Amino acid sequence: MIKVSCPICGQVMQGQDASEWPAFPFCSPRCRTIDLGRWLGEGYGIAAPDEGPPGEDTEEFEAP
Repeated sequence: MIKVSCPICGQVMQGQDASEWPAFPFCSPRCRTIDLGRWLGEGYGIAAPDEGPPGEDTEEFEAP
């Protein structure tokens, strides 16, 4: 048995397996569409690695 919450609206989804929820991990096609809209509208993002100021390399590289 699984028991998870929809990441958009928080509705608790409970059942034997994920096949009972066709829009899994969302509770409905509406919540899946809201999530897609947030990605397309750049509401979500992935943080870039923190880099120091240009010209300050932390490693020395020498050509062979």
